[in-house]
Amino acid sequence: MSNPAAGSAVPAGAAAPAKKVRVPDFARWKAEGHRIAMITAYDATFARLVDQAGVEAILVGDSVGMVVQGESSTIPVDLDEMAYHVRMVSRARPKALIIGDLPFGSYQISPQQAVESSIRLMKSGAECVKLEGGVSMADTIAAITRVDIPVVGHIGLTPQSVHRMGGHRVQGRASGHDAGGRERLLDDAHAVEQAGAFAVVLEGIPMELAAEITAKLTIPTIGIGAGVGCDGQVLVLHDVLGLADSTFTFTKQFAQLRDEIVRATATYVDEVRSGAWPDEAHSFR
Repeated sequence: MSNPAAGSAVPAGAAAPAKKVRVPDFARWKAEGHRIAMITAYDATFARLVDQAGVEAILVGDSVGMVVQGESSTIPVDLDEMAYHVRMVSRARPKALIIGDLPFGSYQISPQQAVESSIRLMKSGAECVKLEGGVSMADTIAAITRVDIPVVGHIGLTPQSVHRMGGHRVQGRASGHDAGGRERLLDDAHAVEQAGAFAVVLEGIPMELAAEITAKLTIPTIGIGAGVGCDGQVLVLHDVLGLADSTFTFTKQFAQLRDEIVRATATYVDEVRSGAWPDEAHSFR
């Protein structure tokens, strides 16, 4: 296996997909038992790097509001901002599938609005879109798929519903058909599948329930805080790299780049102040 850069090492089995990932690949992977690796990224630089590492899908998530913009939730993110970040990721021309997240307020008013917003993200470079909600969004998912735009569903802990949930709380622990109840999540999963979504994100759900949903559905499930029983997993890149300000139970820091970035920048500051930088080797004559 060739290394992506001099002196770097890529773990065995981690390499960019041999060919462009397409929506039908997800159904095949579900049937084959191939676990899908998805990651959230927001710009061309990181999109190139995670694609080189072997992820099969890049989610351009509305989590950009919290991760990049410094917001306390995803709610302030608008469609213009999502179109911008989708365009940045698409310019990396990754082999991974590009998923554009529909932000709050861009699809809840009507199925027609959802179709128009989805078209906007597709024109910006998305290859499919993702939206939050189950039973209540079935008609919307169906409307988007009718115009041949592939859809990824998202149920369980849905960040755009943070105020209704009273915070980012695990869903599905209590029985019931009301929002957040165990039986309601089973209904949501079924509704998303029947409406035509080709995959569904399960977030903040007890692992036993997530495994049950995964076994019942013919479309792949992508877990985040939903246990190992899902068909794939997704994490935010900044959490994976150890760049985030805070950590959560369902995330893992696979590197500690935050400290390294601070160290490197502090060294730069010291060399500027001492006059060591720039040296002759990095100057023109």
